[in-house]
Amino acid sequence: EIDHFRSIVQARPVLSVVLTNLITLFAALAVYSRERGGIIKVLKKIIFVAVFNALSAAPGTSGLVSKETNKIRSKMRESILKETIGEKRQLTLPEKGWQSEDIINQLKKWKDMDNAKWQNGKVSGCVYQSDESVLKLASEAQGMFLLSNPLHPDVFPTVRKMEAEIVRMCINLFNGNENACGTITSGGTESILMACRAAKVYAQKERGIHSDWELVIPVTAHAAFDKAGEYFGIKVVKVDVDHVTRRVDPKVVAKAITKNTILIVGSAPNFPSGAIDPITELGQLAKKRGVLLHVDACLGSFLVAFAKKMGKKIPNFDFSVEGVTSISCDTHKFGFSPKGSSVVMYSSPEIRQCQYFIAPEWTGGVYASPTIAGSRPGAISVATWAVMMYFGVDGYLKSAEKILAAAEYVEENMKTVPSLKLFGERHLSVVCIQSVDPAINIYTVADVMKSRGWNLNSLQYPPSVHICFTYANAGSAKTFIDDLKASVEEIKNAPPGRFKDGSAAIYGLAESLPEKSLVSGIAQAFIDALFEA
Repeated sequence: EIDHFRSIVQARPVLSVVLTNLITLFAALAVYSRERGGIIKVLKKIIFVAVFNALSAAPGTSGLVSKETNKIRSKMRESILKETIGEKRQLTLPEKGWQSEDIINQLKKWKDMDNAKWQNGKVSGCVYQSDESVLKLASEAQGMFLLSNPLHPDVFPTVRKMEAEIVRMCINLFNGNENACGTITSGGTESILMACRAAKVYAQKERGIHSDWELVIPVTAHAAFDKAGEYFGIKVVKVDVDHVTRRVDPKVVAKAITKNTILIVGSAPNFPSGAIDPITELGQLAKKRGVLLHVDACLGSFLVAFAKKMGKKIPNFDFSVEGVTSISCDTHKFGFSPKGSSVVMYSSPEIRQCQYFIAPEWTGGVYASPTIAGSRPGAISVATWAVMMYFGVDGYLKSAEKILAAAEYVEENMKTVPSLKLFGERHLSVVCIQSVDPAINIYTVADVMKSRGWNLNSLQYPPSVHICFTYANAGSAKTFIDDLKASVEEIKNAPPGRFKDGSAAIYGLAESLPEKSLVSGIAQAFIDALFEA
């Protein structure tokens, strides 16, 4: 039989090539489909793409696509502007300055409007600390140093001192040695940008890589790495994660590393599902292949460090892991400082120096800055230092206990919620949820939860939502489960078509559109609306 088959193949070489390619294509499709709802769903999408492209190219039908995307843009604009539509618009400077009392009264009104959005304890992430005593301390500390600028350490020496101490305290939290160092940044995105910039310059200096730099990241890594790739001309190579745990496989990362790889990345945890990548194994791989390893602990922040101190069973993630060369940590998340504060840390000064910008021949004098910004608000760093001193180890431990208890409660009680399931391995405060019922769209669940006051994070590839517990919302865990059950029941009992125009429609369109520039156009419209006065 084998000889007979061989004779057929030899007699028909073209058929052999076609069959081989079909088998290879089917195998690749099977692997690709596993993360995307199965082969049937992927085949449906392929057919949809073909029809979409045909219609888009056909005379008289291309306008239909524009009409639908414009409809979504319009709804997005309305959703942003509706909250302030009744407020007086101030498009020019007042001819005569307002009285201080009038300004404060206006700001108090707007503060109450905004605070009402999160003070009910139903917003995922976003606001990490709500204790009035902490807010008062931070506000007073900022006010005392409102004019300070770390660009001038000779004028503001105590601000320099406080910033250096913030960095060193964070290094100690993440088990760095005396050689470890870092800088203050404006947030997690800038910390990640700086780590990528440092990796690129380090590769130029130490490895002679002067072009075609590559960065290997899990698909779950933060979008700031994509931003770094675009800003600094680095090719971003993305690898899939385990479809159950949502953690990256070091073996898959190893296959993606080339002679041009300058940095590999692990998250502690990742934003979408809240899973911590296997940093120890990634560290071993980084050492073996001679590349740098960045751990993105922006979302983990102080919570990941104190969870470890509490004895929680989470993977190792810090400088105690051999091979880790940089870590980003947002002090404005679980460090509870005001927004605009993050720290990027390095295992050695040699790597940190690669993030600096220095212009030695500028006519204005020698110019040097550690990060993207020149002038920076020292007041935020001062408030960060004050809050860190206020909490201390005992305060952060107590906060971590409360936050993690909320996440654990939801994880345990999700089994009582019909049609939904936990998605990914939960390590800290993020609980990710998927639908297991074709009749229950997870984005519709998010919409119905929004009608009950919740603001959850909608995710894609695959469709899911998550809630990130913070100190501000940790007391709402039971209410979350109760509202989740009620929302599922409401969807099941709803008349057909009731939820056809919600988030499910937008995310469904975004995922299915083959031309991603249309999705980008919708996102651009969102940003445009933010600055519409």
